[in-house]
Amino acid sequence: MKKNVITIIIAGVLLVIFVLLLFTFQVPQAQVVVVSRFQEPKRTISVPGLYLKWPWPIDSINRFDQRVQMFEDQFSETYLADNSILLAQVYVGWRISDAKAFFPKFPGGSAVLAQRTLQTIISNAKISAMSSYNLPDLVNSDPTKLKFDEIEQKMRTAVAAQLAQNQYGISIDFLGLKRIGLPESVTQSVFDRMKAERTKYITEAQSQGDAQATKIKSAATRQAADLVADATATATRIQGQGEAEAAKMLGVFQQNSQLAVFELQLDALKNSMNQKSTLIFDERWSPFSLFQNVPPNGETK
Repeated sequence: MKKNVITIIIAGVLLVIFVLLLFTFQVPQAQVVVVSRFQEPKRTISVPGLYLKWPWPIDSINRFDQRVQMFEDQFSETYLADNSILLAQVYVGWRISDAKAFFPKFPGGSAVLAQRTLQTIISNAKISAMSSYNLPDLVNSDPTKLKFDEIEQKMRTAVAAQLAQNQYGISIDFLGLKRIGLPESVTQSVFDRMKAERTKYITEAQSQGDAQATKIKSAATRQAADLVADATATATRIQGQGEAEAAKMLGVFQQNSQLAVFELQLDALKNSMNQKSTLIFDERWSPFSLFQNVPPNGETK
């Protein structure tokens, strides 16, 4: 009797589990679920939790990853506007933004098939965007002349427009150029052209420097000549004034030579005693001969 009860309980538990498996499903974190009824999408659930459904084949559950998925396209040749050939590779991060639209576009909601389609779209966008730029816009020794940001923005815009037009249910989180390269057949010619451009810049800089140096030198020479002319004129004027003053004094001195000698001796004494100093001199030598016959203590006779 006890064995029958245990068997019934176990059977009941298994029945409940079976019913739950048939009529419920769980949505985990970072997943989105599309519930299809008779293979036609009916509802999309992205909030984690336990939900009810009709058993298969009425309802079927299709699960999709909501996280960002990354891939890189092929490192392939691209023709630029100046007919140059450049190797370029693009990296991209994408996610399923509308699972209900994504599911019918790709059989079984295959992310692999979606990525193949996205790779074709990105390859076309890369060719279209880069074809309107020249090689110096991507390969240049001057970083200010590089236009990577413009090219990447054009690619993102083109890819987003294509995805929206076809309603793939895919959105692009980021897209950019991972690497670029030059084919071996054109590498040397590109380096030669870059070297020629650098040489041209150097020549222009040297020419501008020489012109500026000549201008500065001419201005300095002209200024020096003006200063010399002004100094010469001033010296000539001072010399003329001195000669005129000497001529006046010469007439006076010629009338009284002793007075002239006395004046000169006084000036010499004045110049020798213009600072506080102690003088040791010989009264026999001019101009100190003036101290001869001077009474002691400054007394006069």
